[in-house]
Amino acid sequence: MSNRLRIGMVGYKFMGKAHSNAYRSLPMFFPGAPLQPEMSVICGRNEQGVQAAARQFGWTESVTNWRDLVKRDDIDLIDINAPSNAHKEIVVEAALHGKHLFCEKPLALSLADSRDMLQAAEEAGVRHMIGFNYRFSPAVQLAKQLVESGRLGKIYHFRAFFLQDWIMDPSFPLVWRLQKEVAGSGSHGDLGAHLIDLARFLVGEFHEVIGMSETFIKQRPLASEMTGLSAKSSAGANAPMGEVTVDDATLFLARFAGGALGSFEATRFAAGHRSTNSFEINGSLGSVRFDFERMNELEVYFTQDEEDVQGFRRVLATDPAHKYSEAWWPAGHTIGFEHTFTHEMLELMSAISEGRQPVPNFHDGVACQAVLEAVERSIEERRWVSIEEM
Repeated sequence: MSNRLRIGMVGYKFMGKAHSNAYRSLPMFFPGAPLQPEMSVICGRNEQGVQAAARQFGWTESVTNWRDLVKRDDIDLIDINAPSNAHKEIVVEAALHGKHLFCEKPLALSLADSRDMLQAAEEAGVRHMIGFNYRFSPAVQLAKQLVESGRLGKIYHFRAFFLQDWIMDPSFPLVWRLQKEVAGSGSHGDLGAHLIDLARFLVGEFHEVIGMSETFIKQRPLASEMTGLSAKSSAGANAPMGEVTVDDATLFLARFAGGALGSFEATRFAAGHRSTNSFEINGSLGSVRFDFERMNELEVYFTQDEEDVQGFRRVLATDPAHKYSEAWWPAGHTIGFEHTFTHEMLELMSAISEGRQPVPNFHDGVACQAVLEAVERSIEERRWVSIEEM
């Protein structure tokens, strides 16, 4: 078997750039990876835009029809980072043609669709992975190690929040992330999905949830141009308005199957917070705290320390003892957001080479979607909702 994996990628904006950078970085920093990505074809609806992205990101070829792309014999894996409403159709079609799959989160617009996607991938016998990149921060991996090794003892609490402020201006345009038919949900599915996945990764499965949400700005000017998290409205003050159909903020409480309690907050209306993705875990023997805006650090506390030195210590997760760190820079030389995607692609390449499913995969995507929808049902029905109901 060749040690090259030929990639066809659908999407070329925010996540397209992040994935492209990861594919390009992998051979340089992880030369021992059992498979190396070959950036064969990038696909997007705008011919001029996707051609420019191909040149900028380093793809060999660009196309505008994903249906033709997934049928090609010279493509091994389809990477989907298009808007959420396109995920299911592309995944199902690509699976039918025997392509391995990498899909950004959330997996689909609904739990039913996510289950259909998992079924399609499983029936096709292909490898499938979902893009929960925050798992792949060395500091988060350290938190996982401390929980699994028992050094934090019995886990009592998981509290998390993902705070942003990029749409607080009422004149900010109606981008696709604010339209339910395209995005599925707002801060809940975009930001909250990451918190849910981190909770499952670190603490375990959810048992039941109860939540509340709010859309603070109900209408916005229609967008004439959008890229990543930025957008423009060409008509200025006279721009036609459109309805915001997703949540601006969602908060919920949870009970975990293992007995721990959880609290979660996802909002795009937290002034001063650019991307505060943070969690704290409290156990019988200690605690850990993480904040993505300081992603190389994990704050650690152990109850068994001597009384005169007890307190949270700052661990800089850049030493060779920390996962992935040995591949990058000398200790103390930090890494960034983009490196988490490189670590994702290392897991993807390794899993395909070893004949196993990558982690996280579509099973994790379905589990996350079940929690998202359980929260939505609890908000609608104003009650606790068990995950088993979903």
